Amino acid sequence: MAYFVLPGKGKRVYRLAIARRIVDGTARGARDRSPAGLARRRTRVLRRAMRPSRRLRIGLGPWLRALPAQLPDPALTAMLARLDPHVRVAYVLRHMDGLPRYAVRDQLVELRVRDPWPVIQAADAVPAPSARRSGRFESALRPVRTRSAVPLAAAAVLTAALVAALVMTGGDDEPAARDPRLVSAAPDAWTRGRTLDAWPARGDLVRDRAFTGRAAAAWDAAPGAGRSGAAQLLYAGRVDGAPLAVLRLGDRIARYTHGGLDVTTAGADPSAPIALGGGRYLLAPWDASPETLAGERLATSSGVTAPARAGTGCGHGPLFHIGGRTFGDLGGPRATVLAHHSPDHRAGRTERPARLGSDGQKLWNRLACLTHPSQPVSEAMAWNFWSGTLPHGGEHADWVCTRLTRPGGGATAAATLLGSKDRATGPCDALRPVSGTWWRSPSGRWYYLAAAGRGLDPHAEGVDRSTTKRRLLVAPGDRPSPVTLTAR
Repeated sequence: MAYFVLPGKGKRVYRLAIARRIVDGTARGARDRSPAGLARRRTRVLRRAMRPSRRLRIGLGPWLRALPAQLPDPALTAMLARLDPHVRVAYVLRHMDGLPRYAVRDQLVELRVRDPWPVIQAADAVPAPSARRSGRFESALRPVRTRSAVPLAAAAVLTAALVAALVMTGGDDEPAARDPRLVSAAPDAWTRGRTLDAWPARGDLVRDRAFTGRAAAAWDAAPGAGRSGAAQLLYAGRVDGAPLAVLRLGDRIARYTHGGLDVTTAGADPSAPIALGGGRYLLAPWDASPETLAGERLATSSGVTAPARAGTGCGHGPLFHIGGRTFGDLGGPRATVLAHHSPDHRAGRTERPARLGSDGQKLWNRLACLTHPSQPVSEAMAWNFWSGTLPHGGEHADWVCTRLTRPGGGATAAATLLGSKDRATGPCDALRPVSGTWWRSPSGRWYYLAAAGRGLDPHAEGVDRSTTKRRLLVAPGDRPSPVTLTAR
């Protein structure tokens, strides 16, 4: 690997000896034995091979005497010599070591390549030479004997094993080295895979190096952020006249303005719009044109929507449609897919989220102000599993089971009885909803009420003389007491 990355100058024997010396000189003993240690050593080898010091030619005799009998193919060597150093590294990693594109991208970031995707594309576009033999040469490495004349056969075997491991290692399970610079995806990267890594950098300030440099420096200085690696630039532009940069690494998203950097955990959902402030959102590059809740076109520029605000007093609720989905604001850093099931929905059925109708929008306008998730939410489903009039002079009410799904998996669901006074009624099963609560009628008497989704009936243990009508269980009681509730 080091040989092929070296600049194509000089005879092959000297270049191969220098490559061997570079590999030997990067050894760190026991620290190189783990996959992470080998990956770090590969980075050291690549850095030295890309820009070899002239001092490596001094005292090269021991490495020249240890060369294998078979040398690399000259056609491949000549072809690689004509490439830019970064493209040469990408070609070797991709087409000789067989690393996937994402691993090559990570390695180029380690080598401080500002924009790795065009480099990888250039490497992929290089035609393979008609080599007379394979570019890999597997001849056994002979030990390097230095002036001490001490046999180093064991060291040579270890070096050979490390070289092979370096070729095969594709990643690092430890945080990347601290690097204040930013990386960005190729403009068409999203056409090859719909991930957050594939979002290109957008906005009218993307090429403003002074502004993006300040954003990178702020990221580097943020506690714990800069030490995790270079951030991906998603947006750099003006929002309502104020410069804004959006950076991302893993599940964290940062918003940089002249006032400073705000880093928050936002999840790695590939499609959720990112809140920029002022009711504007940065959309996924593959998204269709958004529409208002009334079905009219919502203007966008560089992937950023025109202001879209919820029509509620709390500022949270449905915002806009994209395709067959409705997105809303639940107070998080990214918009949430909002879904709705009516009381006619049968228990046990699963359906993909659909665009909210008028009933779903009205329900979410109310629920959004009652929902305060502590973690990012990628999808929120509200099942209005019972709707009717409460007994003994009660008012009209709706029982809703709301499930909040997190971007990385996992979900929570809780029930709410919506009336003139909304009340939380505990956890619920989003596929087979049932919930109950003690309720005081207008006359002052206590009743235990429970309801279940369509196709189910509530069953309560701990109450007497209960009756069930239209999936609503009613049982009188002297005072609230523990009840065990199930659905059948």
